[in-house]
Amino acid sequence: MTHQSVQRSTLANLQVNLSTMADLQAKMSSGKKINVPSDDPAGASDMLRLRGEQRAQAQYQRNADDGVAWLTTIDTSLQTTSTTLRRVRDLVLQSGSGAASVPAREAIAVEIEGLRDELLQQANTTYLGRNVFAGTSNAGVAFTVDNTTDPATYTFTGAANATVERQVADATTVRVDADGAKVYGDGAQSVFALLDTIAATLRTPDGDATAQLGAIDARFETVLTELAGVGARQTRVVNAQTSLVDAALTTKTQLSAIEDIDLAEIILELGMQEVAYQGALGAAAKVLQPSLMDYLR
Repeated sequence: MTHQSVQRSTLANLQVNLSTMADLQAKMSSGKKINVPSDDPAGASDMLRLRGEQRAQAQYQRNADDGVAWLTTIDTSLQTTSTTLRRVRDLVLQSGSGAASVPAREAIAVEIEGLRDELLQQANTTYLGRNVFAGTSNAGVAFTVDNTTDPATYTFTGAANATVERQVADATTVRVDADGAKVYGDGAQSVFALLDTIAATLRTPDGDATAQLGAIDARFETVLTELAGVGARQTRVVNAQTSLVDAALTTKTQLSAIEDIDLAEIILELGMQEVAYQGALGAAAKVLQPSLMDYLR
């Protein structure tokens, strides 16, 4: 074996040691076991899949958050609507007690008209510029009123059978709007027209509007039914949010197991490689001692 062979072999071994140290230092500085796909092709493939799952979970979480906001807005509006209808019923009962004078019935009629306007406002409730009772319609309002007619005409302008939905899981889609025409009615069958009829009846000589109690109760039951449906859908979305949090934690744990280093192990291994490298340098210095003749050659 020639002197040059020993020299090349020693330098090659030193280069291997140095390359191993550089790789360990790169892992320690980045905190990742896989910095390029060639470090672990199978692990890199698993990382891409898990990161794709993370992006999907993040989107589902945004959808769920938006869905909860829609349903909460609807729930608040329906709660106010039910309270308003209770007040209308109480006023109608009060007017039909037989003790209500003409001025008293007029005052009740005025209050009922104010409650009608409040119901119309609730029916046109919006969230982020979208009407929650109009489906996918971009009309801006779910109900319009034409006061040029007598009685006034109320029209549902929402998109019929065009629901707003949010996907909160791979196979789970939840409706987040409400059918305004079902809740408040449309045209002459709307709750607004009903309150106009009650107010007009109270202004007649007889002034007995108790015949409308059945219609009020029917509309009230419709609101309660819709409230129950909204509550059930809201529960589904909240449950989906909980599942998404758990899934995100699981995915993060799996990803960490693939790509994150064991810092204590890396520090120990790097220390061992440094000792080996220093030993190799010392050995090479003793084996490769050039003489004057080596320089002259």
